[in-house]
Amino acid sequence: MLDILFSHSYYYPLDKKQWENKTPYPPLGTLYAASLMRQEGYTVNLFDTNLRSDPYAIETEIKEQKPSFLVMYDDGFNYLTKMCLTTMREAAFEMIGLGKKYNCQVIVCSSDSTDHYNQYLDAGADYIIQGEGEITLKELIAALQNNSSISLINGIVYRKDNETKKHSKRVVLRNLDELPQPAWDLADIDAYKAVWAQSGKHFTLNIATTRGCPFKCNWCAKPIYGNRYNSHSPEYITKHIAFLKENYGVTNFWMCDDIFGLKPNWVQNFNIELKKRDLKITYYIQSRVDLLLKEDTIDALAESGLKEVWVGAESGSQKILDAMDKETKVEQIYEATQLLKKKKVKVAFFIQFGYLGETKEDIAKTVAMIKELLPDNLGISVSYPLPGTPFYEKVKDDLQLKANWTDSDDLAMMFQGTFNSKYYKKLHRYVHKEYRKSQGIANFKAFFKNPLTISKTTIRSMALFFYYMPSALIDKAILKNMQHTNS
Repeated sequence: MLDILFSHSYYYPLDKKQWENKTPYPPLGTLYAASLMRQEGYTVNLFDTNLRSDPYAIETEIKEQKPSFLVMYDDGFNYLTKMCLTTMREAAFEMIGLGKKYNCQVIVCSSDSTDHYNQYLDAGADYIIQGEGEITLKELIAALQNNSSISLINGIVYRKDNETKKHSKRVVLRNLDELPQPAWDLADIDAYKAVWAQSGKHFTLNIATTRGCPFKCNWCAKPIYGNRYNSHSPEYITKHIAFLKENYGVTNFWMCDDIFGLKPNWVQNFNIELKKRDLKITYYIQSRVDLLLKEDTIDALAESGLKEVWVGAESGSQKILDAMDKETKVEQIYEATQLLKKKKVKVAFFIQFGYLGETKEDIAKTVAMIKELLPDNLGISVSYPLPGTPFYEKVKDDLQLKANWTDSDDLAMMFQGTFNSKYYKKLHRYVHKEYRKSQGIANFKAFFKNPLTISKTTIRSMALFFYYMPSALIDKAILKNMQHTNS
């Protein structure tokens, strides 16, 4: 008989866009929680839903292992779980029902259950853990096993006598190095490698060096790790990397922090620790353009193996950045991008259309910025109202018909913006075409300047220019007509 069966509720195959990428990451947050509970002496196992498409498959695991507790602990480091996609919520409810069918005590810790705890309690969950979950989970299970009071345990929601009880929030963990390394042995790394092989990309594992984000972009929710910012030490992270390299042969990493290397001199000390251990790695991060311009940050990042940085550019309009409380300048986007390219570090943009007050002029500035700076990659979305954010409060009255996307490719406008969903979906395609067209032009110029630098990638880009040029012109005309229709 098993003490705790861990699971979570994100299914890549149920999210068409993400599954087509063929680059899934193991549930890092779940593995941290499982590792801590195993350290506490409990027997644990993992039903990993990431590579599955059937929430009913957990029934066989429950019947065979007979766990006392089913802990559905979502990976809070995966931004997709913050979106509270309806397909994943429905899968979670099915799993809760199966847990209760076999007399498990069901505990849920996720962004969605934090924001919508009553729905999860209605589905049969016994306890909802809100916020950072490891210490709360440890205290809760110990109390339940010992039949002791749970009245002083912070961070939980449950029902008693048909009344919802919500305890005070738990203070976040400051010394992250207290946590044991994640229980990587519970994840089928070979299965992940097999999926990645289909993508043609170098296999990558996810690591979190920090928790939380101190910035206050008014559309960004932080239901798990909050507005605080706490870091693992560079020593802890390099030890983690050395373990993954030795045991799984991995040297490529996605640093899945909201903001990587914010703590002063952290990046520089990380670079030193990698050299001490003679660890040669490549990695990808998310950061802010203003942070990248501080001190010798870009030099240290490039020297330590940074391959690509995703920045929240969001918009080429300062008016929109200010409305978002982004606290960055368009000029900083330009400067950071140019510096990164000089250091041979790839730069990718997150772009967000549809924010309140956006005009066609703001859109034009964003498209012009993309075409001029030519990032190495581009992720485009529309503004998405997440519970608990100031932006959500501004638009919540418009969310009665649709409050969550079905999957991450939904791209629906859920509030009354300047333009409608059809417009922004067409804009999404148009911008990608303009981007690819501009890449083709840049590659033509590079080829004529130095024909010896030609590669298969540049040849393909140049060839596709002749497809994207007329296609983008057609989309531009359609968008112009749609603007008049919306006005």
